[in-house]
Amino acid sequence: MTLLSPGTFRWRMVALLFVATTINYIDRQVLSFTMTDELFRKEMLGMAATDILTQERIDQFRVEYSKVDSAFKFAYAIGFLLMGWLIDRIGTKRGFSLGIVVWSLAAVCSSFVQSVSGLTLARVTLGLGEAANFPAAIKTVSEWFPRRERSYANGIFNAGTNVGIVLTALIVPYLILNFGWRSSFLATGVLGFGLLLLWWFTYTKPHRSNRITPAELAYIRSDDDTSTPPLRVSWLRLLSYKQTWAYAIGKFLADPIWWFYMAWLPDFFNSNDALDQKLDLKSFGIPFLIIYVVSDAGSIFFGWLSTQLMNSGWSANRARKTTMLICALCVVPIMYAAKTNSLVIAISLISLATAAHQGWAANMYTFASDLFPKNVTASVTSIGSMFGAVGGILLARYSGDIINTLGYQPLFVMAGCAYLLALLLIHLVLPRLEPVSAAELAPDFTLSR
Repeated sequence: MTLLSPGTFRWRMVALLFVATTINYIDRQVLSFTMTDELFRKEMLGMAATDILTQERIDQFRVEYSKVDSAFKFAYAIGFLLMGWLIDRIGTKRGFSLGIVVWSLAAVCSSFVQSVSGLTLARVTLGLGEAANFPAAIKTVSEWFPRRERSYANGIFNAGTNVGIVLTALIVPYLILNFGWRSSFLATGVLGFGLLLLWWFTYTKPHRSNRITPAELAYIRSDDDTSTPPLRVSWLRLLSYKQTWAYAIGKFLADPIWWFYMAWLPDFFNSNDALDQKLDLKSFGIPFLIIYVVSDAGSIFFGWLSTQLMNSGWSANRARKTTMLICALCVVPIMYAAKTNSLVIAISLISLATAAHQGWAANMYTFASDLFPKNVTASVTSIGSMFGAVGGILLARYSGDIINTLGYQPLFVMAGCAYLLALLLIHLVLPRLEPVSAAELAPDFTLSR
């Protein structure tokens, strides 16, 4: 059977994951733009609409916002473990469907909150549900793609994160300015229920699809041992492997930087007195469109680059780490973003850094599927992402205090150094990307009959 013309149906599954990730990020990102609305700040602080929002009150709101953001990430970390475990046990279709229902309900309920405590509860629930997206997406890619194509496929669906942020920057300010801040949560939350229907009636496993050709199915399975039965393994067993720790280190150091961008860039552009031009709800759209379109390009390009290097004969170890080194170096200039007084230069530096992060992420996502059997991909992804969320919690909790006292410069310096440090530690822990075989894990698995 020839594999030269395997078919293209698997790319439709990537398109579905792209849509899911886009909606996931729209629901997640709404708050970072809504938090710049004056009326929203007043209501969350228990102030009347006619009260004056002083700088002291703005600083107080930043601290409260940091706490809310930290609570979201704490729930997100717990959600990763729960959702990864659930997806590996009840299947990708049902597990991801449950996650979509939980996060969509939380997003809609956010439109009814009247205090910081209510907002915190809504965001905690949102974090638990949204944690299903990446374990489900990476497991789907491992099911539908051979190893050599996974970084490219991951790069494409991961580009949905940027599209989600761009759409949020374009839609949410319009909703707030014309219909009030509550409409932003309500309208975007409803999108999730449409996604639920799309996912439920579209997703299936390759061998169960009647729309995939035999040649494409053989191509997908070309580097897999399909004779391996379904297996289960404990988290403690997975944590005993250095491969898991290499993945976790990369997530712990890099993920918090991305979340910092998502949570605080609107405030940075809105409140940075050093810039020659500030942004607000009326002007966020174009700058954020530029930043995250460039980020999309980075996600796809660096995912493609790694794949091309492997197709050229490079080992997975050399291709992945070389690509990640390029990404890490591209982030370094962001250290100057808080020093420049030019809005254009600030946008350029941040665009380069976010593009490099997305390229880094596209290659990091392949670690779970490159290094472990697909039966435990969601669990390994969840463990690594949980570590990323823990790093995010630590950074989020104190971001408001750092910004109030020292400004944004320390946070941008941290961003510029994080990826190089992460790559160094990954290489020290795992000099070669050696997969863990099912045979190695088998003694601790329970075979599904």
